[in-house]
Amino acid sequence: MRSWFGGNGPTAAHAQLVWREPADSHGAIPGCPSRCHRPSMERLLQVADFGVMERHQAVLLQSLRTGTEVPGAGQQQLVRAKPLGSSDVLKAIENIIKETLTYLAKGEAPVITFGKRSSWENIRFDDNVGLQMVSDCTVSKVRCECSKSIHRFALIFKTLSMIYKLVQSNTYATKRDLYYNETQLFGSQMILDGIINDICCMLKVPRRCLHILSTSKGCIAGDLCYTEEDGNRVNCACNSAAVLVPSNVDGIKNLNSAAKFVLVVEKDATFQRLLDDDFCTKLFPCIIITGKGVPDLNTRLMVRKLWDMLHIPIFALMDADPHGIEIMCIYKYGSMSMSFDAHRLTVPIIGWLGLLPSDIQRLNIPKEALIPLTNNDTKKLTKLQKRPYINCQPFWKKEMEIMETCKVKAEIQALASISSDYLTRVYLPNKLKFGGWI
Repeated sequence: MRSWFGGNGPTAAHAQLVWREPADSHGAIPGCPSRCHRPSMERLLQVADFGVMERHQAVLLQSLRTGTEVPGAGQQQLVRAKPLGSSDVLKAIENIIKETLTYLAKGEAPVITFGKRSSWENIRFDDNVGLQMVSDCTVSKVRCECSKSIHRFALIFKTLSMIYKLVQSNTYATKRDLYYNETQLFGSQMILDGIINDICCMLKVPRRCLHILSTSKGCIAGDLCYTEEDGNRVNCACNSAAVLVPSNVDGIKNLNSAAKFVLVVEKDATFQRLLDDDFCTKLFPCIIITGKGVPDLNTRLMVRKLWDMLHIPIFALMDADPHGIEIMCIYKYGSMSMSFDAHRLTVPIIGWLGLLPSDIQRLNIPKEALIPLTNNDTKKLTKLQKRPYINCQPFWKKEMEIMETCKVKAEIQALASISSDYLTRVYLPNKLKFGGWI
């Protein structure tokens, strides 16, 4: 059996066999003569024992106890960003300054080097952790004497100066705060964000150690309570207004939940629909979270935190399109640009719950609700199929081949073309009951 993180264990295989039997193309129980006999959610709950999901959790916990989550690194040593104390961060910055002064004392132009985060050559994939940067990676060099890089050289040192003051005074600031202090100097928030990530990679520390926080865009709701670093107690009980993911996820403590699973939702619109339908309490107590598209760092940290603290199954609900698959892969296996911090950000146990490309045909979703793949979609799909983690996900690969063959994509909202509440009343209950994830 493959590692359970790879998604090819007995649970995934069982899901493929079981999911196609209990419901017809419209979610009806076998033997029911028409769609009018579809059971209500209450009826589904009466007949559901959710044994498949419980067995899935048992496999996760057993694998965790046997230590398969942290395998040997093999022949290549990996970069692991580790939390450091304030004095260590200050010393690391001081060493960069000393090295620069040494260059100048020798009459040489200073050079700043850090791991090249934009090259697949520097990435090693492990299906238990995700995309990781190797320690002997090729480097990017920012030279002081080069006209093309001297401005970036100055910006890096300016940012290091700002970080040093924050750490020394034990204060925190958001990336947005730092940018608005020097808007003309940095030019755009994107430039500053890239420099901060380069500094994290250079010092091999998480951003939190630099006393830099990000303004969260993600939302979370459901059966979850926790205490923030300032002592504020947060209750994420599902209602019409969700809670913003905290800007300091590492500072969370006293986390309590009776949730049976976590559902990572791609889009805010779908997330709000789940809230409106009271999904978090009608089916099973659960937690739903969204990064509103491509997730920010805090949302990824929060999903990882939920796994580390609760050890419950985590599922992804994404659009059946290349963009949705890519977003799911970021949660599950990480991104190339943040590969130096993969072990804190990735959650390889995530299962793909939907919307699967195979669901489009199986559910007979009306053609008018489908969208033809664009040229950009096709290119992205081709690139995704070449990613190293696809080789350990044969069921994912099959779904992507279905999309490639059918040349159509579908948003989760396409399920509303069957019935307005089909997502929460039939689709998700059946998926969770019968193990319809891969």
